[in-house]
Amino acid sequence: MRNTLGEETSPYLLQHRDNPVHWQPWGPAALALARELDKPILLSVGYAACHWCHVMAHESFENAEIAALMNELFVNVKVDREERPDIDAIYMNALHLLGQQGGWPLTMFLTPDGAPFWGGTYFPPESRWGRPGFPDILRRIHELYRDDRDKVVQNTELLVGALRDMGGKEAADDPAPALDPDILDLAAERILDHVDMIDGGLRGAPKFPQPPLFALLWRAYLRTGEPRYREAVTVTLDRMCQGGIYDHLGGGFARYATDAVWLVPHFEKMLYDNALLIELLTDAWRESGHPLYARRVQETVDWIEREMIAENDAFAASLDADSEGEEGRFYVWSEAEIDAVLGPAAPAFKSAYGVSSGGNWEGKAILNRSGGPGLGAAAAEAELERCRALLLEARAARVRPGWDDKVLADWNGLTIAALAQAARAFGRDAWLARAETAFAAVVRDLSQGDRLHHAYRAGRARHSAVLDDYAAMIRAALALFEATMEESYLAQAERWAGTVAARYHDAENGAYFYSADDAEALIARTRTVVDNATPAGNGVMAQNFARLYLLTGQERYRARAQEILDAFAAEVRRNALAAPSLLNGLDLLLNATQVVIVGEADDPAAAALAGAAFAAPAANLVLQRLRPGAALPPTHPAQGKGPRGGATAYVCVGTACSAPITDARALAEALARPGGRAPASQ
Repeated sequence: MRNTLGEETSPYLLQHRDNPVHWQPWGPAALALARELDKPILLSVGYAACHWCHVMAHESFENAEIAALMNELFVNVKVDREERPDIDAIYMNALHLLGQQGGWPLTMFLTPDGAPFWGGTYFPPESRWGRPGFPDILRRIHELYRDDRDKVVQNTELLVGALRDMGGKEAADDPAPALDPDILDLAAERILDHVDMIDGGLRGAPKFPQPPLFALLWRAYLRTGEPRYREAVTVTLDRMCQGGIYDHLGGGFARYATDAVWLVPHFEKMLYDNALLIELLTDAWRESGHPLYARRVQETVDWIEREMIAENDAFAASLDADSEGEEGRFYVWSEAEIDAVLGPAAPAFKSAYGVSSGGNWEGKAILNRSGGPGLGAAAAEAELERCRALLLEARAARVRPGWDDKVLADWNGLTIAALAQAARAFGRDAWLARAETAFAAVVRDLSQGDRLHHAYRAGRARHSAVLDDYAAMIRAALALFEATMEESYLAQAERWAGTVAARYHDAENGAYFYSADDAEALIARTRTVVDNATPAGNGVMAQNFARLYLLTGQERYRARAQEILDAFAAEVRRNALAAPSLLNGLDLLLNATQVVIVGEADDPAAAALAGAAFAAPAANLVLQRLRPGAALPPTHPAQGKGPRGGATAYVCVGTACSAPITDARALAEALARPGGRAPASQ
């Protein structure tokens, strides 16, 4: 027995390679060892940017006495939840079934076959805060496994049975009417009931950004013109963009705020949060023109390009919350430090960013502009920008937080799609080039034929892709296709969609499993539509199949989108807040705004029309550009309409299409109409 994590590529696992705990990576060898020794498995799941994971590691896993007890009584398995989301999903669901609140570090106790029978999250090294000490837990679980094996077996049978039933059996036993257009407005109203209209976000603390929920509200506003939906989104974005959750020096958003006013972040920065927020900010900017949103998109993309490019030119996963053993140390300031860097400019900067002698968090200052929803006068903003540059340069000399530089297919897909959309909305060709570079890296390093791997680092692609990987990368391919009209992106999206249909389909209950039919055998093959920190793969696939249908006219894609919607109809009707990505897919299928631009690829007039379409606040925009004489799918509403000479655009909503439009300004006006209605049809 020894610690074998030094042979892994995950930065999180490598953080634990020198622990005195005899950690093993998850796999058949670890389970075989547990069976051979007849010891239960202690499964510890975390991730590199997790503050409480570090705390438990320092307190317990680096403690020689506690490690000796772990080694004596258990086979100890360490998992990076970002590298193995399939394992994390199963055992987090098991913890919820045990009636406990989830979180990381996740600490689960399993039989040698991997069946869970008890668990929790963080445990202190001795009893405190109402939590039992970790050594006491270890002894009690060992005694339970040794002396009361029948009870353990009973627990595992119940839990594993419940895990296998999650989603599929419940849906089959509880059929519901198909989701109809009314569910979209009902969901928007239910979400609105939970929104904090003063400080934004959902009411209470902590506050998470929740981009899919607010994207649903934004679509509802564009569809209906209801101003309350717009206000819920803009208040949230304003407060987040000006709050402490945003890094006002380096750009990018932290994972969440621990309070109700977005001041105190949990300082880790995750790639996926920033990708989703770039997209939502871009959507809101298209309609509002708010310069704050444009500024935050620019600064967040700058941060990604400066700090989050991995070894293969794709995007890295995260930055840690901690540095030098302290959460947030890299990001916070004392008044004296700011005075020393800025000199005479310090008073104005401190006034703008809420800096005082006593600080606003543990004696330090978290920079924020929560006092105002927007930007100030140009001259004042230019001076503040100069001050921020000086402070950023000074901050660069500090010990940096840990960088998790592994490349994850799903998070890269989210980022590529966001950059492609922002590039076209803001006219930034360099952002589009960066998105294409990352896409090429994922295809090169994480794919084999039509199959994807989930993670890549140190020259090694690791682990079978989960549904979310394909969903996000298909969505990225479609975003790049619409941005470039390069047919290879559409072809790649269709190939991956074929893999999803062949390898992930739940033929009995509809929709798609999280893992492939030939993936590593786990105790349960789960299926979900619930959005968590990232959008659920089934919800994103509903969007993808709807878009593929609208772009190609192939009926099989519409049928696949509808099957996902039907499979989760009962669950969505019970809790619309749980599945906004799925409902956004329904909205796209029902209410797409299709724009067809006919013109030569190098025609400036066609390019101007495309630019107007990309910058317009149309809900559920689907864009196609065709050369004169090219055929649309036979089911397309604009089939056979209009002249074939000169650059021409057609706007179609449902089965109604506009008259031919040849002027970019007229196209922008047509796409800005309230409720997404097309102009006078012909």
